[in-house]
Amino acid sequence: MFGSDKLKNGKWLIKLYQMMLNTSLIFLSFIITFFLFRELYYILNDALLSNKNVHEIFSKILIFFLYFGFISIIVRYFEEDHHFPLRYLLYIGITATIRFIIVNNKEPIQIFWLSLVIFVLIISYLLLPPAEAKNH
Repeated sequence: MFGSDKLKNGKWLIKLYQMMLNTSLIFLSFIITFFLFRELYYILNDALLSNKNVHEIFSKILIFFLYFGFISIIVRYFEEDHHFPLRYLLYIGITATIRFIIVNNKEPIQIFWLSLVIFVLIISYLLLPPAEAKNH
């Protein structure tokens, strides 16, 4: 009896934490949306002013897609009924590492180690339980 009452009394705390998490994610999505449009402005500004540095423009485009990806992940969190599948964290890690390799491709040994990171992340994805890996 006592354990049951204690559990019922603790549910309000769980609901409070869930509400705080949801509010924080909504606020974070507005901040990321602002940065997404700011990056789009910078890209368009470079395109209209004919910026000759292709690597700088490409870096901005990659950042734009990272912001877009984070907003998509927040939306997916709410679509999945407040559940964030592990595979999305692996996607984030893979895309962020690839972006880093594309933008900072100066040292071959660093690219080798980052390639191993991508390999480990892909192996981790393949080791996910079938129910987790198949729901995409």
